[in-house]
Amino acid sequence: MPVRVTAVECGVRPMSLRLPFKFGAVVLTRCPQLFVRVQVDCAGRGSATGWAAEMMVPRWFDKRADRSQADNVRDLQLAIEAAAAAYTGDAPASAFGLFARHYDALKASGARRGSTALSSAFGQSVLDRAVLDGMCRAAGVSFYRAFQHNLVGLTDTPVADDLQGWDWNAWLATLTAQPAIDARHTIGMLDDLEGDVQHADGLPQSLPAVVQRYGHRYFKIKLGGRPADDLQRLDDVLRVLDAVQPEHRFSLDGNEQYADVAALGELCEGLRRLPRLAVRPDALLYIEQPLARDASFDAALVTLDTPAPLLLDEADGTLDAFALGRLYGWRGVSSKGCKGLYKAVINRARCDLWNRDARGDRDASKHRFFMSAEDLTCQAGLAVQQDLALAALLGLRHGERNGHHYVDGFGGAPEAEQQRFAAAHPDLYETSDGHARLAIQQGRIALGSLAGPGFAHSADPDFDSLEALSRATDFVAHPTSHGDHT
Repeated sequence: MPVRVTAVECGVRPMSLRLPFKFGAVVLTRCPQLFVRVQVDCAGRGSATGWAAEMMVPRWFDKRADRSQADNVRDLQLAIEAAAAAYTGDAPASAFGLFARHYDALKASGARRGSTALSSAFGQSVLDRAVLDGMCRAAGVSFYRAFQHNLVGLTDTPVADDLQGWDWNAWLATLTAQPAIDARHTIGMLDDLEGDVQHADGLPQSLPAVVQRYGHRYFKIKLGGRPADDLQRLDDVLRVLDAVQPEHRFSLDGNEQYADVAALGELCEGLRRLPRLAVRPDALLYIEQPLARDASFDAALVTLDTPAPLLLDEADGTLDAFALGRLYGWRGVSSKGCKGLYKAVINRARCDLWNRDARGDRDASKHRFFMSAEDLTCQAGLAVQQDLALAALLGLRHGERNGHHYVDGFGGAPEAEQQRFAAAHPDLYETSDGHARLAIQQGRIALGSLAGPGFAHSADPDFDSLEALSRATDFVAHPTSHGDHT
């Protein structure tokens, strides 16, 4: 379905965390959330408005020590401005065709500005969702149907050379959206592990209180990059989880903190000797991005015997990163809205292709490729709904969801906006203490209301309440502190 972008508008909203969050070497306390509103014309279907939102989180897209939080956010601002300029008024193309047409040029322009691959991709990652939303609304179809019937226009393209000849129409038709997803709770390095502690806002603060309120069964535990310290912290966390949720399962997230393969090997040896893990080794699902992105393609990784598969996250900066990572022993890759929805779909297809080709191999199950859903900071409203819908489409059974824990409800959104979303998505939100908040029952999030026309939302933000995009750098923490992403 040909789409033409006629206008792009951007605004930001300051978001402050109710609890500080430490993971790796940094702490996040506040940052801006970007909102994008587009106007699209669809051939034979008329015009429509599309929306998307994403946190502009410093110190994740770019962790270089010589770059400030303001520098990080400014790079993201430049990325969305560059993508908007490229798409607006361009010749009609399918939604995916627009992405593919501009991918190389926007990646190159970001590199010339000195931005990382993840920062450069940010603009398209948000804008593509808004364009797709507008297309779905014009066509009167859901996000799920748009992919299942390939209305997005996925075809053979040079942006994924290794998938030439892949039957996109047949494969997309096999995707069936999950009606609900388990919320994987992230345990930060400052999080309180003890007691039935509630914050002054009435929401849980300690790990036991979180489990009591939400019933989580899946968890993600942050690491700091020092094997001995991480193993002690992990033992403390598992002691609590064994008591409050005995059948839990968990992933580990290194956030690029491990210095090299040797340090990672020391962690792996320690994990094998950890008594609480030894009695339930299958409880550990995978180890996410322990090495810095620039060290992720080290030949020594191929021979490293890890107690769980390695999952690529920050090193997944380009469309070919996972294909390259496969050669170095990476078996998993994250789906994350801020990295791009088309990248997630392409990587999910790769998993199916590689696993299909390995059928009959005696060790196929041991080396199975997989995808996870990761995104700590997705906020209530557009961001969390679109990311949840993507995870559901890709068949992912659980996903990291912690925006509701570190920000109370919709944060600083106008009351009328909060109530619109709560009314339009009653399965997804609950109202307590006068606030609309993400609803998690027995560890699960219901997704039925995301299947309406458009990209996973039947209510819109209040654009007039937003600040100008140029103010984005005003909403980061003081330069003496730090911030990070999931």
